[in-house]
Amino acid sequence: MRKVAAIVLFFIILSNSFGQSKNSPLQISHLVGDFYVYKTFHDYKGTLISANALYLITDKGAVLFDAPWDKSQFQPLLDSIKSKHNKNIVMCFATHSHEDRAGGLEFFRQKGIKTYTIKLTDEILKNKNEKRAEFVIPNDTVFQVGNYQFEVYYPGKGHAPDNIVVWFGKEKVLYGGCFVKSAEAKDLGYLGDSNVNEWEKSIKKVQAKFKNPKYIIPGHEDWTDTGSLDHTLKLVQEYKKNASAGLNKK
Repeated sequence: MRKVAAIVLFFIILSNSFGQSKNSPLQISHLVGDFYVYKTFHDYKGTLISANALYLITDKGAVLFDAPWDKSQFQPLLDSIKSKHNKNIVMCFATHSHEDRAGGLEFFRQKGIKTYTIKLTDEILKNKNEKRAEFVIPNDTVFQVGNYQFEVYYPGKGHAPDNIVVWFGKEKVLYGGCFVKSAEAKDLGYLGDSNVNEWEKSIKKVQAKFKNPKYIIPGHEDWTDTGSLDHTLKLVQEYKKNASAGLNKK
């Protein structure tokens, strides 16, 4: 049943991608209702990697969840949202301190857009002497923006010490960012700031708190399979098992 749902979602996305080329540096796809997933790309150690992010159109303006990884797409994203929806971005949330999430905070802040992170993200950015958000929010905060409500939630350490997820309860949309790996991921990817032991506990907190999501958006690669959070848990458990046996690659 999950595979059928993923196939249906794939074709819906294919028909709602605004006629963009697959080689476009900024790719916007309609998710559901007023939700849109956008994808940008970055050369990481010689490999072009995609990064997923989300924006929501409300009657107060657009709300952005994470910045483009490709800095050259900051302004094109603003322009595209204005052109497609006749809305300005009014808020931007960074889901952790890495460049593919928080790299655009200063750009958006200079544009008069309200920017947000949790305290832990703010502290990490401060210690790294990097640009920070205008507003620091509690780890578990509910926002009402126009006609939409969503919850920003810190489940604990995982991919990063400060990773948060965003839950839209009415629509059952879970934006996982890099806390969630794509269902097609073969491994956990970059682990430089990860706590794999805590990641399993953090995933189970999310699963217990936000039940039966209809859509789950991971930070990278394919996002059309709702099994991505379960898959992330499986990858974490496999990594821990291999670590105890001394089998993980150095």
